[in-house]
Amino acid sequence: MSPEPHILIVEDDREIRALTARFLKANGFRVSMAGDGREMDRMLADSRIDLVILDLMLPREDGLSICRRLRATTRLPIVIISAKGEELDRVVGLELGADDYIVKPFGSREVLARVRAVLRRSASQSADPGPLHSGAFRFHGWMLDSLRRTLVDPAGARISVTDGEFDLLRVFCQRAGRLLSRDQLIDLTQGRAAGPNERSVDILVVRLRRKIETDPQNPQFIRTVRSGGYLFTPDVEVL
Repeated sequence: MSPEPHILIVEDDREIRALTARFLKANGFRVSMAGDGREMDRMLADSRIDLVILDLMLPREDGLSICRRLRATTRLPIVIISAKGEELDRVVGLELGADDYIVKPFGSREVLARVRAVLRRSASQSADPGPLHSGAFRFHGWMLDSLRRTLVDPAGARISVTDGEFDLLRVFCQRAGRLLSRDQLIDLTQGRAAGPNERSVDILVVRLRRKIETDPQNPQFIRTVRSGGYLFTPDVEVL
């Protein structure tokens, strides 16, 4: 992580916004604040932001719409905070491209730990060192470039992926043909400091299948092994 990562808090509750900002500043972050999507847009245009903490219940444009809009144009890390704690709400947020989801009420230390984990994952150019630290992989015409962090389909079109999706696909390519448990995938992509969250791995797999599988409902590349985890089946060429 670079010195003083710049965090943008998009939250209409002034007290929550101020308390969160104060704690993050005390722990080495530069913090800006916005009360809605319009203020957020102005700040994104004027400043380099490293991560957005995004509330869902916002005036005018809601947080899910903002998350969808941000993810369509940028890989900027997004951490959602919301009083909506049902599994369906978390799933929707993650499917729209958020990197993490925190339920209100939350502790400041939890926010700090999640922000640090997402920033580490975003900044990392490799899930782990050694011979697996390859520049690129090819499978069934697909190309995954670790240095440029790009995914290109067999027709040559660049496919938009989030950092979480990219890191998970790279781990699959590095370990093609090996059964990987959800805990292993969390360790290899996020680090255990992020805390166990098997459901987040499942959501990333769903999103990847939609992008690389011909039929996401009948996946041929990323197979689910009951009570085991996931298996990446293609023959992978290391370039």
